[in-house]
Amino acid sequence: MELPRIQWYPGHIAKAEKKLTQIINRVDLVVEVRDSRIPLSTGHPHLNKWIQDKKHILVINRSDMISNECIDSWKDWFTGNSIFPLWCDAKKGHGIKEIVYAITKARVSIDERRLSRGMKIRPIRALTLGFPNVGKSALINRIASKKVAKSARKAGVTRDLRWIRISNGIDLLDAPGVIPPYLENQKSALNLALCDDIGEAAYDLDFVAIEFIKMIQKLSNNKTSNISLKKISNRYGVDINEGFKDPNKWLFLTAEKHTSGDRRRMANKLLEDFRNQFLGNICLEIPL
Repeated sequence: MELPRIQWYPGHIAKAEKKLTQIINRVDLVVEVRDSRIPLSTGHPHLNKWIQDKKHILVINRSDMISNECIDSWKDWFTGNSIFPLWCDAKKGHGIKEIVYAITKARVSIDERRLSRGMKIRPIRALTLGFPNVGKSALINRIASKKVAKSARKAGVTRDLRWIRISNGIDLLDAPGVIPPYLENQKSALNLALCDDIGEAAYDLDFVAIEFIKMIQKLSNNKTSNISLKKISNRYGVDINEGFKDPNKWLFLTAEKHTSGDRRRMANKLLEDFRNQFLGNICLEIPL
């Protein structure tokens, strides 16, 4: 039986991406934002084509949603690949000073380059780029020190491109999340669904919940993932180890206990519990 594919490319994203490609040449700096729980899956495959010779700052948001051990492990992996991301929790404001400093430093470099070419200094144009719901708007609000962009922990809140003056000499473009028109890597697509980084219309709740249970089993063998099987079992009153033997039966038993036998509601509850950290600070991607 063929597994259901996860696909999501709503009209507002297609429209925004078309506009983005039309103005990308006017941008001096790209601030790429990723999700700490899945820092590889939230890397856009077309990014290098968009960046070209522009300055690039990689920000990994939601550092509060994974363990410090997982962050340290990823830092080592990125450093080993000559990549130096900035980690932050845009919701609480942690790590924002370092990002503002990096943008300011980039601005100085861009100004010097323009002057060396006999060009006048103008406000630099920075673009925030990333998948839906990775926290771009929340990051902009923190950088601007006020609410200038709509922000919510669900995909599709930002639908239009909008320039925002965040300080003297820096204009930031708030853009909708962009995703590839076709999600070829279905493992990454599953990660996006689990982290709510794509719309719910893209996937089947039952299927994603079952795959999540299978993923917990695999990840639990690595301490870096920060999974507590006891915590999960206690939350639902059904041993998660039984779910590893038969995920469908486990979902049925937990539905009987928590959602009056409604399996779909239980599948949704399991995913929401993960997203709201009721199952712990779980890292879905671990550096190899």
